[in-house]
Amino acid sequence: MEHKLWGGRFSAPTAAEMSLYNDSFRFDVRLAACDISGSIAWASALAEAGLITSDEQEQLVQGLELVRREFADGRFEAKPSDEDIHTAVERRLGELVGEVALKLHTGRSRNDQVATDMRLFAIGAARLIDERLMGLQVALLDQAERHTATVMPGYTHLQRAQPITFGHWCLAFVEMIERDRQRIADATARARTLPLGAGALAGNSLGVERERLTELLDEFDAVAGNSLDAVSDRDFVAELLFSFALTGIHLSRLAEDLVLYSSAEFGFVELADAYSTGSSLMPQKKNPDSMELLRGKSGRLIGNLVGLLTTLKGLPTTYNKDLQEDKEPFFDSLDTLDLGLRVAAAVVQTMEANPERMRAALDDAMLATDLADELVRLGVPFREAHAKAGRLVRRSIELGKPLRDLPLSEYQTVQANFDERVYAIFDFSRSVSRKESLGGTAPQRVAEQCARWRDLLTN
Repeated sequence: MEHKLWGGRFSAPTAAEMSLYNDSFRFDVRLAACDISGSIAWASALAEAGLITSDEQEQLVQGLELVRREFADGRFEAKPSDEDIHTAVERRLGELVGEVALKLHTGRSRNDQVATDMRLFAIGAARLIDERLMGLQVALLDQAERHTATVMPGYTHLQRAQPITFGHWCLAFVEMIERDRQRIADATARARTLPLGAGALAGNSLGVERERLTELLDEFDAVAGNSLDAVSDRDFVAELLFSFALTGIHLSRLAEDLVLYSSAEFGFVELADAYSTGSSLMPQKKNPDSMELLRGKSGRLIGNLVGLLTTLKGLPTTYNKDLQEDKEPFFDSLDTLDLGLRVAAAVVQTMEANPERMRAALDDAMLATDLADELVRLGVPFREAHAKAGRLVRRSIELGKPLRDLPLSEYQTVQANFDERVYAIFDFSRSVSRKESLGGTAPQRVAEQCARWRDLLTN
């Protein structure tokens, strides 16, 4: 027999194609645990309001726990009539405990029910992604601690710019990911507002204490203040999708660097075989497909965000069935980011840096800024010092010699009081060690930042 939570005023059954279009159990089954937790809390609230007896409450809770175990063990048997997760749970509850199951939905709508389920699910999803992000931070930190003094080229515009340390490069992404974690935590705080008890749109008139529900569902710390807004608010989904998308962009930037750095042209890092693939035609190939996929899937995360925003932009006040479209993009973004972060952390943890190739890629022109800084120390205004250093770079190009091989006379043409000490500039380790401002690439500063991050991530 068909089990629906509605239909009394209808005289004809739902068309088959309409059921296919309308039913959501195939994807909102992921809300099962959240739906059951909300229903258990609701049963307690109904009992406290005197709407059901304590015996009925106990029967409902015991039955719901049985349904929870069936889902957890993979034993739940869906029926074609299971329109959505709410229908499925109530239908199975009735099979287990009988007619008392018909009292569970008293004063509750699927509108406030699904809004509660989605918030509970989103809070758990945010917690999972935060754990994954921290795992990637730890992997990057492990590499940074091993390479606090490993000198490599730093780039702007993908052109060699100034020498930095590989540890400093790793910590740049630790900082980025920390912002991602903060954004997710901020969005999660707003998800902790409870819509349950708002009914379909107008609230409930049966004396259910909504404040009490926040004690029964301890993931929530506030009650939605307006029932109209409570059932239609999906800002928390949009905010988390934005946070996931921006995280994906940061992962894409990490991936892009590693795709470049692992190429034969750079050779700065070697990715583990376990996270690389080969070519079906060219036997010599080792492709960084893990990182290319990480880069590519950022577009998927952005697309899910844009899709939901487009759905939300034209909705009239309160609940509309369009809001069913919040789930699949959210689930997809969660799964995409969860797996991507696990792969990214493993790639970073297992990759091998090649300090020799990094150092071989350094060239004297990258120390032109150090040369300008030395002129500043001699009292030359920076703009003039910049021009003088630029002329020396041009001269090295004209002569086909690195800066360190220019004769002293060339240096003295731009600054008469230059002497042999000018050649001390052409030491890449010295260059990075002098960048000792807070947040700089000096090995001692990188080590300090590593210690700070180790403390933050382990305490």
